[in-house]
Amino acid sequence: MMVKTALLFFLTAIAEIVGCFLPWLWLKKGVTIWVLIPAALSLMAFVWLLTLHPAASGRVYAAYGGVYVMTALLWLRVVDGVRLSHWDWLGALVAFCGMLIIVAGWGKA
Repeated sequence: MMVKTALLFFLTAIAEIVGCFLPWLWLKKGVTIWVLIPAALSLMAFVWLLTLHPAASGRVYAAYGGVYVMTALLWLRVVDGVRLSHWDWLGALVAFCGMLIIVAGWGKA
């Protein structure tokens, strides 16, 4: 369950980041306004993906935050081309471990 949950969270984070990155491109880089259509679709997918988890919404959001941090830093490295520091990697690891702890407790509270 832990691997499935983590993968679903990563997919969810990609959907959210793409949904936010495309309008950013439109506002900051002057790309066509038509990017708002796939951005909206991506954000709809993001919301739908969050509903696929069996836990209460607050727990899902809290756990998702840990994966989002890691995914956003990977996006920073791959898409933006920014070299990550050891502090970035450590922070991502701590956030990801937080997600693992929260998910491990699902159904036990």
